[in-house]
Amino acid sequence: MKVKKYEIYRHHAWAGLGLLSVFLAIRYFIFIPWIVSLIIVSILSIYILVSIALTYKYYRYVGEAKAKIAEEKEMEKIRKKEIKAALKMEKKRLKAEIKKNKRK
Repeated sequence: MKVKKYEIYRHHAWAGLGLLSVFLAIRYFIFIPWIVSLIIVSILSIYILVSIALTYKYYRYVGEAKAKIAEEKEMEKIRKKEIKAALKMEKKRLKAEIKKNKRK
């Protein structure tokens, strides 16, 4: 759940940066009074800074989630090896049993 919050805030930080870039590009071509520009840039800057702060707040949970996923993958590898070894032993047992039945 916290990893999802991280993703949401990261998205908002990038979106804010995109909006700021678009606004500044529009301002370059179209005259916008400086007081309006100041207000819009201030609001977007605050939005971006809050989003970045919350992104860093939830960043540690991403590492924990990655560690958990890595641990689960390792356990899955171990289970696969155990299953493979069990199948190999079963195959050897069946071969020995067939060999034994041929001798009779």
